[in-house]
Amino acid sequence: MKKRVFIFDLDDTLYKEIDFLKSAYREIAMIIGHPEAFDFMLDSYLYEDNTFKSVIDKYHLKFTVGQLLDIYRNHKPDISLEQDTATTLDALKASGAIMCLLTDGRSLTQRNKIEAFGLNRWFADEDILISEEFGYGKPSIECYQYFLDRYPDAQFTVIGDNPAKDFLTPNKLGWMTICLRPNGQNIHNQNLKVPKEYLAKHKIDNLSQIKRI
Repeated sequence: MKKRVFIFDLDDTLYKEIDFLKSAYREIAMIIGHPEAFDFMLDSYLYEDNTFKSVIDKYHLKFTVGQLLDIYRNHKPDISLEQDTATTLDALKASGAIMCLLTDGRSLTQRNKIEAFGLNRWFADEDILISEEFGYGKPSIECYQYFLDRYPDAQFTVIGDNPAKDFLTPNKLGWMTICLRPNGQNIHNQNLKVPKEYLAKHKIDNLSQIKRI
């Protein structure tokens, strides 16, 4: 029987990236000494303003936009997985599946998220690829070839949220692809107006539905 390998995206798949944003805004509000600035920054984000420039102007801060952006990217996030997500990961791992993580982003930012979520409970470090560390990002074939080389003759399933880059290469490889539909909290809009080869073969509303597929 072939090994089953599940390759998960991180942001807006295993968790909602808005939670990371809120954690960063709380951190910034504490550092600048204005706890109420959290609500101001969140409102600014929702109104699609330049959040960091707006908070600097409002509170007459000596910080630069770049400095606030560094805090945003590099802070230790206060975030956790939803129980349904943890339960699904537990069930897949208990079934003998191999769990992999493939995420685009900065090494420190993504590693801080991985640590906050305790993802090493399910994902071995050698099965975690971060684009800045690896040198390639999705949809580059190199990302998927890495897992093919680690697990030859396995049955692969990719779970993500972004049709622009998550499913094109796995589709070409004949893998199972599953797209998590947005629930209204995604930071980035999910664009489904892309060529058919970019679309996942299955769509789900929550990760627990992976078992159904």
